[in-house]
Amino acid sequence: MKKEESADFDQKAALWDTDPFRAGLARDISQSICREVVLNDHMDVADFGCGTGLVALHLRPLVRSVTGFDSSRGMLDVFIRKIEQRKISGVTAHYVDFGKGGRLTGRYHLIVSSMTLHHVKDVPALFQTFYKNLLPGGCICLADLDVEDGIFHDSNEGIHHFGFDRDVLGGILRDAGYEDVRAVKATDVVKVCRDGVERKFSIFLMIAHKARISEE
Repeated sequence: MKKEESADFDQKAALWDTDPFRAGLARDISQSICREVVLNDHMDVADFGCGTGLVALHLRPLVRSVTGFDSSRGMLDVFIRKIEQRKISGVTAHYVDFGKGGRLTGRYHLIVSSMTLHHVKDVPALFQTFYKNLLPGGCICLADLDVEDGIFHDSNEGIHHFGFDRDVLGGILRDAGYEDVRAVKATDVVKVCRDGVERKFSIFLMIAHKARISEE
């Protein structure tokens, strides 16, 4: 993300969790991940674009650890405050400037991302990076918009993709070396768009695995 994009999220961070739309979307995506992946208390999870931790904290009771990464310091401040106030163990959150080439660190059984992919310009490069961060046999779960006409966001500043074609995205994952690639509907959301019209949008969850025996 660019610096101005992060600043925009910084400004929204304090009230982010008070929006029932965002909270409900995070809950639905978390539940979809739990339906599609068998989670256990030996798993270490990374949340790319973790924001205020809405998805990460849904998953934490089911896994060993969750490590969040985000390029908005404001969002991370809210997330870290939750961790400290609720005395939640096994959760950490880290600032990474993705716009300057920052990447995830560590190795994980599962990498999740919720509504962040459309902010990423070079999606194939990101998938290659995720592949390196995955342990053999690990998987990724990516939730984002199906193709839309650019009306979902209040502003398209910093939006590199108006949703994704599932088949095209699956092909990019296969080219990056992932196996067992599939997509399911995570949820539908209804919102009043910037033109005042209420619309329904479909959110997918893309699941893909790294081979248990890797050539790395």
